[in-house]
Amino acid sequence: MKSLFSRRQLAGLAAAVIAASAPAGARAEQFINILTGGTSGVYYPMGVALSKIFGEKIKDVRPTVQATKASVENLVLLQQGKGELAFTLGDSLDAAWKGEEEAGFKAPLKKLRGVTAIYPNYVQIVASKESGIKTLADLKGKRLSVGAPKSGTELNARAILAAAGLTYKDLGKVEYLPFAESVELMKNRQLDATLQSAGLGVASLRDLATSVDITVVEVPPATVEKAGPPFVKATIPANTYGGQTTAVETAAVVNYLVTHQGVSDDLVYQMTKAMYENLGDLAAAHAAGKAIKLENALQGMPIPLHPGAAKYFKEKGLKVGS
Repeated sequence: MKSLFSRRQLAGLAAAVIAASAPAGARAEQFINILTGGTSGVYYPMGVALSKIFGEKIKDVRPTVQATKASVENLVLLQQGKGELAFTLGDSLDAAWKGEEEAGFKAPLKKLRGVTAIYPNYVQIVASKESGIKTLADLKGKRLSVGAPKSGTELNARAILAAAGLTYKDLGKVEYLPFAESVELMKNRQLDATLQSAGLGVASLRDLATSVDITVVEVPPATVEKAGPPFVKATIPANTYGGQTTAVETAAVVNYLVTHQGVSDDLVYQMTKAMYENLGDLAAAHAAGKAIKLENALQGMPIPLHPGAAKYFKEKGLKVGS
């Protein structure tokens, strides 16, 4: 006991010496925990790029990047104060604000605050050619991965299948897996198709196309219209993935960066400013970054804007609601 007490005394003394020797004007570092998604998706590399930008452009911050199950988990963590910035799909964000239990939110998450709209997520349904799946109707009786449970991707899957007149019961088997794991099962012929809601050129699907002959399944405009907001019509350009020689119609939904009301106005202002002044770095990190434009920053924002972000956008001449 005596030696343990002595160690504690020594530890306390060392801490006091370090504190006393610190420069008088030194500021404590602010943590910026960036909540992303699986490492094989788009959120994660974009989050890594943002962390580098923040570390270089904002004084006295320590950015970290956390891999998560994406949208729903990110929003719950933000509400709990366990992050400062998060990526999310627009439909998940809207559901979180309203507290839709079926989407994974037991109560409205009213601490959330918007930072900016970023790029659209494309609903990308990719089947192995040997599965014979060419249309949404062909998914009946087939094995499909719909993303991690109650992730933004899985919520998209439910909505798009419902608009096409399908439910999970119509499928032969439903797997609730992140992108990379879904691809591995397809490579091993344990899955027929995967639905991934992500930016174009997502790494997991690029990887799949190098190993398996694929078919990118169309989500027809009529199905998108039936699904309704926040879905919009979109096109996956030809040659986005290996073997995909023609453009494919699908649905898209806007992604957002969000924070919570406990993050200071100054820090959110600095993060927003740093991001928009270094968009080239985001585009270099992933092709989806090329779609981020200042003029679209407030597009469809379903929750109140954080005052720090509002300040930056007002400086740039955007019309920000009162």
